[in-house]
Amino acid sequence: MFSGPRRWGARGDYERVPEGPEAQKCNPEKSASFFSRMTYSWFSRIILLGYKKPLEREDLFELNESDSSYIVCPIFEKQWRKEVLRNQERQEIKASFHKEARARKPSLLYALWNTFKFVLIQVALFKVFADILSFTSPLIMKQMIIFCEHRQDFGWRGYGYALALFVVVFLQTLILQQYQRFNMLTSAKIKTAVIGLIYKKALLLSNVSRKRFSTGEVINLMSADAQQLMDLTANLNLLWSAPLQILMAVSLLWQELGPAVLAGTAVLVLVIPINALVATRVKKLKKSQTKNKDKQIKLLNEILHGIKILKLYAWEPSYKKKIVEIREQELEVQKSAGYLAVFSMLTLTCIPFLVSLATFGIYFLLDEGNFLTATKVFTSMSLFNILKLPLFDLPMVISAVVQTRISLGRLEDFLNTEELLPQNIETNYIGDHAIGFTNASFSWDKTGIPVLKNLNIKIPEGALVAVIGQVGSGKSSVLSAMLGEMEKLTGVVQRKGSVAYVAQQAWIQNCILQENILFGSTMQKQFYEQVLEACALLPDLEQLPNGDQTEIGERGVNISGGQKHRVSLARAVYSRADIYLLDDPFSAVDVHIGKQLFEKVIGSSGILKNKTRVLVTHNLTLLPQMDLIVVMESGRVAQMGTYQELLSKTRNLTHLLQAFSEQEKAHALKRVSVINSRTILKDQILEQNDRPSLDQGKQFSMKKEKIPIGGVKFSIILKYLQAFGWLWVWLSVASYVGQNLVGIGQNLWLSAWAKEAKHMNEFTEWKQIRSNKLNIYGLLGLMQGFFVCSGAYILTRGSLAASRTLYAQLLDNVLHLPLQFFETSPIGQIINRFTKDMFIIDMRFHYYLRTWVNCTLDVIGTVLVIVGALPLFILGVIPLVFLYFTIQRYYVASSRQIRRLAGASRSPIISHFSETLSGVSTIRAFGHEQRFIQQNKEVVNENLVCFYNNVISNRWLSVRLEFLGNLMVFFAALLAVLAGSSIDSALVGLSISYALNAPWIMSRRPPAQWPNKGIVEFINYRARYRDDLGLALQDITFQTHGEEKIGIVGRTGAGKSTLSNCLFRIVERSGGKIIIDGIDISTIGLHDLRGKLNIIPQDPVLFSGTLQMNLDPLDKYSDCQLWEVLELCHLKEFVQSLPKKLLHEISEGGENLRVLVLDSGRITEFGTPQNLICQKGLFFEMLTEAGITQDSVTK
Repeated sequence: MFSGPRRWGARGDYERVPEGPEAQKCNPEKSASFFSRMTYSWFSRIILLGYKKPLEREDLFELNESDSSYIVCPIFEKQWRKEVLRNQERQEIKASFHKEARARKPSLLYALWNTFKFVLIQVALFKVFADILSFTSPLIMKQMIIFCEHRQDFGWRGYGYALALFVVVFLQTLILQQYQRFNMLTSAKIKTAVIGLIYKKALLLSNVSRKRFSTGEVINLMSADAQQLMDLTANLNLLWSAPLQILMAVSLLWQELGPAVLAGTAVLVLVIPINALVATRVKKLKKSQTKNKDKQIKLLNEILHGIKILKLYAWEPSYKKKIVEIREQELEVQKSAGYLAVFSMLTLTCIPFLVSLATFGIYFLLDEGNFLTATKVFTSMSLFNILKLPLFDLPMVISAVVQTRISLGRLEDFLNTEELLPQNIETNYIGDHAIGFTNASFSWDKTGIPVLKNLNIKIPEGALVAVIGQVGSGKSSVLSAMLGEMEKLTGVVQRKGSVAYVAQQAWIQNCILQENILFGSTMQKQFYEQVLEACALLPDLEQLPNGDQTEIGERGVNISGGQKHRVSLARAVYSRADIYLLDDPFSAVDVHIGKQLFEKVIGSSGILKNKTRVLVTHNLTLLPQMDLIVVMESGRVAQMGTYQELLSKTRNLTHLLQAFSEQEKAHALKRVSVINSRTILKDQILEQNDRPSLDQGKQFSMKKEKIPIGGVKFSIILKYLQAFGWLWVWLSVASYVGQNLVGIGQNLWLSAWAKEAKHMNEFTEWKQIRSNKLNIYGLLGLMQGFFVCSGAYILTRGSLAASRTLYAQLLDNVLHLPLQFFETSPIGQIINRFTKDMFIIDMRFHYYLRTWVNCTLDVIGTVLVIVGALPLFILGVIPLVFLYFTIQRYYVASSRQIRRLAGASRSPIISHFSETLSGVSTIRAFGHEQRFIQQNKEVVNENLVCFYNNVISNRWLSVRLEFLGNLMVFFAALLAVLAGSSIDSALVGLSISYALNAPWIMSRRPPAQWPNKGIVEFINYRARYRDDLGLALQDITFQTHGEEKIGIVGRTGAGKSTLSNCLFRIVERSGGKIIIDGIDISTIGLHDLRGKLNIIPQDPVLFSGTLQMNLDPLDKYSDCQLWEVLELCHLKEFVQSLPKKLLHEISEGGENLRVLVLDSGRITEFGTPQNLICQKGLFFEMLTEAGITQDSVTK
């Protein structure tokens, strides 16, 4: 995930240590010469290297220090803090004058401006100079046409004009490329700064704020909204540059055509209200599209986390349908946006034409003596061509501003949400106890009912403390209060020293096992091995393919629940903290392992014997070994003291011990797992060695994103064109060829018109042809508008078809992938395919295709027009074409690979952020917020490095290709001068003007009533998870009877889960067969198989949507049948109590689903599953007895 070496201090201090290739690839830009920087020649070594071999990350140049996320993020965070303080002061001043002053949020825009204002001003200056130079070219061209009209002035002036034109366009190229370089990098730095602030805010969110913003919504803020800010910044200068260019163009046109230009200006004014309507519509579409994207990412995230459930129950078609429904809504919005794009393209093409038509028409009407000369025609047309771009860009950037206002609002809402207050706990306490509560009350939110009331607890340093209690007493909440995760309502909380925390739901990072244990601390080999031995991890390391260097997958998918908890405990022990908060760390481990952990880690002879240890436990046999026991009851401290003190003072402890003895009996039955059966498979019990080991199916590493090498295969482009539709493809080509031909025809017509006007001897003759010429020019303009609209409409229809088809194929392929793919692929990498990559397909690819077609046709048309006017120009075109393709060949090889590296560097950003959100409580407990912020800067910086190299490679190409274009202008001008009187001035204007604008369904299906007996037979069955791994099941042979209960027992890693996975063909066979009621399950389709079997999985998963949808996503059963099932599961009364009953909406992960627990006719518990688990009461015991792991509930 991280590119370079890092050192982490014991408490999260960060130091970057460059070495090897990174040190060798320091950026040479600053040390390069002025000419090299202006032409980007210093980047040529990367271009040449990329041509010789596929580029890798180590080959790229590092960022300049001022451009890196390590510099950008802190500066912006400082400005944001200043803005927050300024806003508070403003609110206080307003409140002193107006009692009901409206609250105003701190402005993200102001903070961004204060951070980047100097570089933004620098970028604006580059734009000013580039714009001025763009208007200099038509003026020089005007002088050249005048020169060609008056041959008596022939001399060195003509060569001077040609040289001046070349110098101006070359300077414009250099300045424009510098503008593009600084503009693109500044926009990327703004995105980087915003992402850094979002990440830091996510680490500080209170419980209320975390419920308000789902994981999908926060990810969307980092991707879509931050990207929107970046896109606007890249086009921000057009807000003033476009009006400036329009004003300058109109001013110069006035000099050529006089007051007639006001007619063209009037046409421009008429377009403004139309653009305002378009911007309003775009704003509504943007809001709708944002909601659709949020819903899509949210549902995709749930599906990917619950993919095993979908496959076991064969629910893929149902959830695929839900995703497709959201996608169709998104495509409807995209279609509307596409039709608006048709209008924009019409504006781009027809407005300049209408302006020129109106201007020329009024020009003739104002004075019948006005002639249309080559000077006026081609100077005006060059200015109209310059006018075309700002006329198109201005409405687009106005629309982008409207869209960005929405994104800014969403970002500001998130950045101004409630945070955890550090003053909840006094951490600088230096008294004689490690933890102290004085009359302290807590709740989960400021306005909520107190969960803990009037706590008065003093925990001495080095004490071993047990927190025990009955159902819902608040044991786990006490630890949360110690961590500062709850809102303090009253009282004082004191804590001395550093903290290590072992949560109920073990949080595991996607990195090697050693890094999970070290958790940022430096390696001390002797102590590290001592921790591994004490936490009973050495036998597990022997079974791992790479020992402690084995990569652990996302959410710890390749280790068991017990192993997750032991790794989590080892992480805490290795931190060498002063205080250890342990939330029932023995709940997911076997009894003998739990005993070992207590003796060697927590107890009086363990590694932590001199540390302060607070242990929430249900194992009451440990109480005699405690220094202090805190008995909780209804959120209050009922009793507190040593074991002997409590035993002599109250019966409460005796009652707990009696309850514990009954629990032990139930747990013993559960551990033996003997189920009433007519047949016991005595010799078929699965076992391995006496020591615990890893399931072979979990011996893998997370796959890193593959980066393709070589050229883009034609088959990929062909696949897109097939999805686009061949009819639309050929219609698109025809429309773009048509519009280019008509465009050339317009200019040729004007050239011929000016040429004829020059040779008119009488005014009457000119007057006769003027109206005809103007009418034909107008007709050609209308034809071009028709072709443009047709092309844009066809492109919209075809791109929608391609988006729909390719998305459906992607979704279908992902849902059909084997389960192991999801266990070895980071979720962020998969989501990136559906978000960023599909965004390219939806919005960018057809634009790139259209641009390529247009540019190709423009180049061909330009060359043909110039060669037609100046035949000798073909001699200059041949070497230019050779150089063009040579430069392209070198550039494409490098740029293609840089883009791929940039694409691959985006997934770790999402993966790291998702991982952080799931483990935020642990990160905050250890005090490692700054270390994780630095890690976020690391992954963001990697993406920024790739982006930087991509920008520079594009500028390298642009300078060289535009230089070839500049040479084309120079050659055209020079040939015009050399031609002397043999060429007409109209053809000179025409040539220079053009040069300036250069498999799931099987064959066999089982009977409808299959299976009807339930006879399962394994015959010499063997299975392995991968071809390069050993057998996970070896020669399994047994047969059950119909309607029989079978118990499968075995040690950790024996293959119990593998056996059940084989029944559902989650794991395919390596030999043998499984026969159910006479049918070999390998001969039928997966949906037919999984749809006929049922399973209660270890990991319960709830999807957002209605309760009815979660019960019956395939919509196969009636409401009566659903109510019957709910009654059998003792949930009928609870569901009936809900306002919408079966239509009750369940939030992401089932967070808003509350559970009503009854016992002996009384309500004993009522709350959300997460809170009931934390209480460790009857609901928790029921989950444990059902074999449901604790950490699975929150998924």
